[in-house]
Amino acid sequence: MRVHFIAIGGSAMHNLAIALYHKGFSVTGSDDEIFEPSRTRLAESGLLPEKAGWFPEKITRQLDAVILGMHAKADNPELIRAQEVGVKIYSYPEYLYEQSADKTRVVIGGSHGKTTITAIILHVLHYCGIETDYMVGAKLEGFDVMVKLTRTARIMVFEGDEYLTSPIDRRPKFHLYRPHIALLSGIAWDHMNVFPTFENYVWQFERFCQLIEPGGKLVWYSNDEHIAGIIPKLRPDIHSLPYSIPDHETINGKTWLTDNNARTPLLVFGNHNLANIAGARTVCAQLGIDDRQFNEAVSSFKGASNRLEKIYEIDDCIVFRDFAHSPSKVKATTSAVKEQYPNRKITAIFELHTFSSLSENFLPLYKNALEKADEAVVFFSPHALSLKRLPMLNESQISQAFNHPGLTVITKADDLQSWLSNRPWNNTALLLMTSGNFDGITPTRFIEIIQDQLEK
Repeated sequence: MRVHFIAIGGSAMHNLAIALYHKGFSVTGSDDEIFEPSRTRLAESGLLPEKAGWFPEKITRQLDAVILGMHAKADNPELIRAQEVGVKIYSYPEYLYEQSADKTRVVIGGSHGKTTITAIILHVLHYCGIETDYMVGAKLEGFDVMVKLTRTARIMVFEGDEYLTSPIDRRPKFHLYRPHIALLSGIAWDHMNVFPTFENYVWQFERFCQLIEPGGKLVWYSNDEHIAGIIPKLRPDIHSLPYSIPDHETINGKTWLTDNNARTPLLVFGNHNLANIAGARTVCAQLGIDDRQFNEAVSSFKGASNRLEKIYEIDDCIVFRDFAHSPSKVKATTSAVKEQYPNRKITAIFELHTFSSLSENFLPLYKNALEKADEAVVFFSPHALSLKRLPMLNESQISQAFNHPGLTVITKADDLQSWLSNRPWNNTALLLMTSGNFDGITPTRFIEIIQDQLEK
């Protein structure tokens, strides 16, 4: 098979390109700009384009397929050429479906928890020696790639993103996977640039449920009222499998599962992660894994990268980073750290970075999202607002929206570093929450500043 990628440098696209290369496909690609780590990973597989840009001459009838990434525009010259010569054009999710058409498809959907639940399922299947193809949105410990495609695995697990499929296909990605086993972790409005009303956003998940294969199964979080509203509308052939937060206890900063007559130590914590574990366990049960096997495997699960990930600990100071950006994620992550470390000062630093989070009409949804933090900072870059062509925000808007006493609002990276340098970090748990990079401040730099303060 000869496949060409338009916009091969995307985080999802380059992983699929590498997966197909390892499957034995002939892979080429183009992009106008490729950043790390995509650049290095493509180069290591011999797939990095020789020159940046778009080259319509690469598109010939000898290609079996063209795969179109979201980064490309509808007027991309390579896309236009592919349409002219009649080469079959796939979006990223369409081609993943093609590669899994004869497999049992497991799709994990929801506004939050998708990556972690997918990671738990893959961790358990790997522990139990079950060969599995997959697509996940983060680098996982023990897994070399974020997309794996083989000719022999009978199961494929997808992280089911609700964002748009491609520049010429406005369907959410997870509408294309048609699961045999689906999971919904919760619904909380996100991507308001694509789904302008909450009702429209909820409908995407209702449609996802309509696309479950005949006789399929829906695993769902029973404490979410919006999912509960969808359940009565399920087709009668779909099996409904609710889950909730399992029995547990936390002793001296260690969380244990205590349900099903077993006591299992965990390396992750927080009610949201406990719910994620329960959802993953329900899915794994449908794949033939019993509770004993699951508990044994999940006790060694360390979490997904950048999902409440511990990046530093010394004496009585600990630092976590998390991808949290929506109101529900920010609140759940902050609450989890407070519950785990009730006797420490909880300092939360949250970056407004996504289109939704930087939108003045969306900001009120963050009310009380940081209420469990003893000390809270909201950071945003005015440059990010200009890039997204959004009206400028001010400190008063943000303070009013978050409703946190003493909230600090910072808009410059240098000011954030100065703020960090003037704080005592003893007996503290610091939580860094962003889907960006704090305008260039790396996690290593955060740690350096804290170490300097602790040594004074």
